[in-house]
Amino acid sequence: MEKIRMEKILYVTDLDGTLLNKNDRVSERSVEIINRLVNRGMQFTYATARSLVSASVVTQGLSTKIPVIAYNGAFIFEPATGEILSREQFSSEEMAYAADLIRSYDISPLVYSFIDDVEKVSWNPVHENDGVKRYLSLRKGDRRLRPAENDAQLYEGEIFYFTCIGTRDELIPIYDIFVKDRRFRCTIQQELYRPEYLCEIMPVGATKANAIRKLKEIRGCDKVISFGDAINDIPMFEISDACYAVENAVDELKAAADGIIDSNENDGVAKWLDQHFKPDAEAEFF
Repeated sequence: MEKIRMEKILYVTDLDGTLLNKNDRVSERSVEIINRLVNRGMQFTYATARSLVSASVVTQGLSTKIPVIAYNGAFIFEPATGEILSREQFSSEEMAYAADLIRSYDISPLVYSFIDDVEKVSWNPVHENDGVKRYLSLRKGDRRLRPAENDAQLYEGEIFYFTCIGTRDELIPIYDIFVKDRRFRCTIQQELYRPEYLCEIMPVGATKANAIRKLKEIRGCDKVISFGDAINDIPMFEISDACYAVENAVDELKAAADGIIDSNENDGVAKWLDQHFKPDAEAEFF
């Protein structure tokens, strides 16, 4: 009798617009399905631009037994403890350059950093726009929030991520510079269900694709199956063995997908998993 191991698959989903509905939550139906499958051995996680704190709020009730990917791949966290398993960061020169460039365009960003080894999100209250006000309103009580008294204080600490919120016309000039600079990774997209745009600047190694590769190795998985809705999910799709776009995804992502599944509002990811997941097990052959 010979035993062979079946392929171990890592299932990775984006959150906003993919697993989350318009209320920024995972539906009760999706929670029930995914938790049931996780208890049967499914290697399931998410990869998001959100922080671990923000992602934990919107995925409340969801069983995450393996590490999760946050900040667009800049970090891999143990969700239960917050332990950092992998981290991408700017050099001191890159931090200084990015801060000076953003400042030169009269943009006041959200600055994600570690100050005395404690994660903080800093902003200048004097320059709050509607997008920043909404961001803050959704995170009341978040201990990371740190209002800065001036621009010098805004850029303190070990910075690992910038989020600039504004109109497309305001953000395109800095996006055009950062996206061509090989020291950085920069994305721009419109906020879901909102008029504002987000321009995010991060270390060059901070990608969902890179983080998934690391997590695949950590978990000893053979293949990756991913789910997404936006252009920034394309690199994740490119390194996946199979990839699926939700029905509400942008056309560019649908073109890169192996298939189109039901929308985020109709539990597309959970329903696909329920139909296709087979528990990992050892098969016996004679």
